[in-house]
Amino acid sequence: METYMDRSEKEQLVSSLRQDLSESSLVIVAQQTGLTVAQVSDLRRQMREAGAQYKVAKNTLARLAIAGTENELMTSFLSGPTALAYSKDPVAAAKVTIKFANTNDKFKVVGGSLNGRILNAKEIENLSKLPPLNELRAKIIGIISTPATRVAGVLQAPAGQLARVFSAYGKKA
Repeated sequence: METYMDRSEKEQLVSSLRQDLSESSLVIVAQQTGLTVAQVSDLRRQMREAGAQYKVAKNTLARLAIAGTENELMTSFLSGPTALAYSKDPVAAAKVTIKFANTNDKFKVVGGSLNGRILNAKEIENLSKLPPLNELRAKIIGIISTPATRVAGVLQAPAGQLARVFSAYGKKA
């Protein structure tokens, strides 16, 4: 059973998809052939949990959605049964997509776009191996704050040593 969309529904879908993709830093194009409803539902659930989205779209509508945007160069990836995974976090969608592709031979990552830069499937796989954005931020803050705590410790050490010396002289007298 096929559902037909009238022109206004298609325009609304294209507009919504364009906005979602423009707000995302990472967009992945995947091909899916023969996935069951349960498998697609499971993939969507995993995407939502990771803060990403997954949408199956007709290639003509996807092309219209990316036309004139920084993702326009992805047009060459849009052939066959296509799905789009996208997220604001540049790692979230990549992690879920690659994990799902590794466990399901009916799902294949074709390529994508990271802030307008075209990526091939290998680059997306490499991106999926990075820690999540919040974890990277925490590491950077840790690196930045570590020297400050060390400096404070070093500055306090001489004062502590002086106090111990004065205390020792006080006990002698």
